[in-house]
Amino acid sequence: MIITNKQFPNYRKFEMTYEGRPLSMEVGKMAELCNAAILVRYGETTVLVTCTASARPKDGVDYFPLAVDFNEKLYAVGRIPGSFMRREGKPSLQAVLASRLIDRPMRPLFPTDLRNDVVIACEVLSVDRDCSPEITAMIGASAAVSISDVPFNGPIAGIVLGWDGEKYLFNPTKEERKTNRMTTTIAATHRKIVMIESEADQVPDEVMYEGIVQAHEHLQPVLDLIDQMVAEIGKPKFSYEHAAFDDELFEKLVENEFESMEHCMDTDDKNVREARVNEWVTMVEEKYGDEHPDLMQYMDEILYKLQKKVVKKWLLAGKRVDGRAMNEIRPLAAEVGLIPQVHGSGLFTRGQTQVLSIATLATLSEAQKLDTIWEEEEKRFMHHYNMPSYSTGEARASRSTNRREQGHGALVEKALESVIPDVEDFPYAMPSPSMKEIASADMTSQSGGICISKNGAMAVDFSATAPPSVALTIFGKSAEPVPYARSAARIVSKYAIPAVASSSFPAFLPTSLIAGVTSPTIISGMTNPRNWLNMPLNVAQRRATPVGATRPSDSPSAIAITMRGSRPIFFMLNIAFPCIRIIPQNCLEMRTEKFMKFPLVSCGRIVV
Repeated sequence: MIITNKQFPNYRKFEMTYEGRPLSMEVGKMAELCNAAILVRYGETTVLVTCTASARPKDGVDYFPLAVDFNEKLYAVGRIPGSFMRREGKPSLQAVLASRLIDRPMRPLFPTDLRNDVVIACEVLSVDRDCSPEITAMIGASAAVSISDVPFNGPIAGIVLGWDGEKYLFNPTKEERKTNRMTTTIAATHRKIVMIESEADQVPDEVMYEGIVQAHEHLQPVLDLIDQMVAEIGKPKFSYEHAAFDDELFEKLVENEFESMEHCMDTDDKNVREARVNEWVTMVEEKYGDEHPDLMQYMDEILYKLQKKVVKKWLLAGKRVDGRAMNEIRPLAAEVGLIPQVHGSGLFTRGQTQVLSIATLATLSEAQKLDTIWEEEEKRFMHHYNMPSYSTGEARASRSTNRREQGHGALVEKALESVIPDVEDFPYAMPSPSMKEIASADMTSQSGGICISKNGAMAVDFSATAPPSVALTIFGKSAEPVPYARSAARIVSKYAIPAVASSSFPAFLPTSLIAGVTSPTIISGMTNPRNWLNMPLNVAQRRATPVGATRPSDSPSAIAITMRGSRPIFFMLNIAFPCIRIIPQNCLEMRTEKFMKFPLVSCGRIVV
């Protein structure tokens, strides 16, 4: 048997310092069968980026088939996945957003008539909390495509811009992010900014603008390094079969049918416009179909290019497509409280774009638990953006949430998150707003989110400036608001059915905290008496928390004990709102064997 050492004659390493931390890119050692592969290290964040392209164009598509995958593995942060299988499943929301973050600035720089499949895969191998894996992957993706034989009009580089109120932070570290008021991701070429994505806490426009200008200067050294890599190891770009388009036919339509297309578009009603365009397509097919039998093959691109010419002509003449003035916005309307029973609802309309928004409030224990490579482990505000096919008049079956919907929902989250009250003032988890898009627009969703946030707060009588009050509905009975603190369990006892004998109960549980119930099964319970030992011993003390104090979110709100035969069953209730006024009755129903209702009592700041 002959064994030899594997040699890597094409191995190269390129290094620089990027915002005070080492950045290196290694090629020629891993994934040798790809069009290009780069191992990128930024600080101790390590990402393997590969670029692969098919040898032949994809049949039957009229778009560039690019896929960018950001693959997170929890070994990158030294953790085992929390699922039953202890293995990663579908990409998390943050991974999807990272994929889109890389896709957006790169996609326009590929040839528009390229139809070969191109896949950029970013495998996160390790994460340094001071160095963003998204920025590391973006730089690696740009470098990999640039040195590959795939046609690309790059490179690009990325940087994160922050601001702490006094100075700019470029690629802020973990410590710097604690005081950061702005997180702006910028991607750019040597000459131009190609993408900006930002979330900020009401930062002045001039601060944002000046920061973007400076960020563009700060990322230039990375672009220079990629240019050096291309000059030294870059491959010649392959030639490809250009997507067919009948330029002669298009020029003929511009010359003969331009005015008729202007008529089609000269309306502020989208339904009318689409009806006119459909008639125009039928007319063009009848008129030019015999001479150009493949006309319909190019129709989508013809419509796009022709309508673009119409819009450009009108804008240069000071006219907008729907007849509005240049400084005029579409008619607006807003309405709240449309949907009964839910915690909050709102309808926001701008022209023919509408968003129906529905909010849900829950306890902090229902916040989303996150199992990702990022620092955030819990999320109490979630915005679910849905754009069903009927919102654009399409006849298409609904499927699972796509990446676009996830991305737009995240953008709206960023817009609203900075104005959501702190958990100390507003101790809710918000598994929604749940946005039902009647017609597309993430900016409209932001407005709808504001509507339902206000409506949701009014539904529970929340005011940041006035102390909340509580009205409990217990077994169908309503109590008047009580103006001062009292044990929540005492209120339960007052309105509940008289308690059962307490002689069989644990000694640490005062009789005054026992609420007897008639159903043998309520909400959830511990049928094994030995599990009492797992209950907190300071339950009684927690029940007497004074006004304005903050209890732990896992503090039980009410206690109930019942008997199943000779076996006592112990219950702790942890649902609630600190300021319930009148919650719809079905929201109070806890699913039990006898469909009983149980009181909602606060786990957070409560005036009881």
